[in-house]
Amino acid sequence: MTDHGTYIKLIGLLDERGARYRIYEHAEEGATEAVSALRGNPVEQAAKCLVVMVKLSKKTKRYVLAVVPGDRRVDLGAVKALLGGSYAGFATPEVAERLAGSVSGTILPFSFDEELALVVDPALLEQPEIFFNAARLDRSLALATADYVAIAEPRVEPVAA
Repeated sequence: MTDHGTYIKLIGLLDERGARYRIYEHAEEGATEAVSALRGNPVEQAAKCLVVMVKLSKKTKRYVLAVVPGDRRVDLGAVKALLGGSYAGFATPEVAERLAGSVSGTILPFSFDEELALVVDPALLEQPEIFFNAARLDRSLALATADYVAIAEPRVEPVAA
């Protein structure tokens, strides 16, 4: 049985805060363009969520959950500059999944781990609602953008290319 703890935690948080959202059940899919087609949303409304590792020094690194519109990619140089790092690259799948609490392809645009800083590109927030896999390959959410910002409290910086 798959652990859906992160999904349950998210739904609990959204309900507690009175968020406006819809749940979509669909075939298992983690690729942004393919799952957007299953849900019927424009790909630019999809929240593409990637965990980036930034080296601050030889012994210090930080992790950033970079969230960009589904039709864009993460600008690693921008994330590196944002933290004043010397190097930025994608975290290993194992690290990303541990910090996000879900498998690759289902990473939420929320951080439930203090080691994972949340940064969202402003272009995504121009949409009235955002779509994302909800810590499950077979379940997605459409969430009102204003509610997302109020609940997730992301740092908003240009990190999309």
